[in-house]
Amino acid sequence: MAASASAAKKLSTSLEGRVAIVTGGTGGIGSAVASHLASLGANVVIGYIGDPTLAEHLLSTINAAATTIPRAIAVEADVSDPAQVKALFDRAESAFGKINILVTTAAVIDDTYPTLADTSDEKWDWVFSVNAKGTFLCCREAANRIVRGGGGRIITFSSSTVGSLRLGYGAYAATKGAVETMTKVLARELKGTMITANAIAPGPTTTPMFYAGKTEKDVEDIRRESPLERIGCPMDVAPLVGFLASDAGGWVNAQVIRCNGGYV
Repeated sequence: MAASASAAKKLSTSLEGRVAIVTGGTGGIGSAVASHLASLGANVVIGYIGDPTLAEHLLSTINAAATTIPRAIAVEADVSDPAQVKALFDRAESAFGKINILVTTAAVIDDTYPTLADTSDEKWDWVFSVNAKGTFLCCREAANRIVRGGGGRIITFSSSTVGSLRLGYGAYAATKGAVETMTKVLARELKGTMITANAIAPGPTTTPMFYAGKTEKDVEDIRRESPLERIGCPMDVAPLVGFLASDAGGWVNAQVIRCNGGYV
């Protein structure tokens, strides 16, 4: 009986008492992830950039449903800036204590979808600075600051475009390929810490980033490509993050998980 109780505890998806940072936390997927982790009991630090209105609304929603206030705080941080990433982690520790979970959903895309031949140096550097460098800076900080000895989780975000090789996504997919590689290497480098590192690669998902620059026909064509005949939604992705962040997901490590309804 004691062994069974112990096993049940290890398989728990509760995040009660744990601290999670979610970058890009006001984006389509990021906001769903932040809300879901909070619903599992985590204290959530929402990293965002730009207009604070979305962050304020998300905080209001999360904290209104919480029994302990605050359950979430918001911190403006440009993930491509090492000083701001450090400040994000500092603020998280100041508010809630030691950090257990990092989720890196912050990302940008050139929504004109140029071919590689037509991609400017400036756009290439911009996409890499946020998606690849930003993930690196957050992972580096997390590798040095996340709680060791159990429950430490690093969950990065790739994209199914790495596999679909869709035209016009060359720079974006290249950044996500970099994220996949660094995540798998990081997982091995963290041997002995009990910190896991995994990447999630969503497919087409109903977010502002997905719709940007696309016509209704573009969206319909993509929908038809899916075996499940729909575009994914953020809440198709958030529960996978919750699982990987929890004790139940503790045996999953150094993996890239495509969450895309069979799109690729």
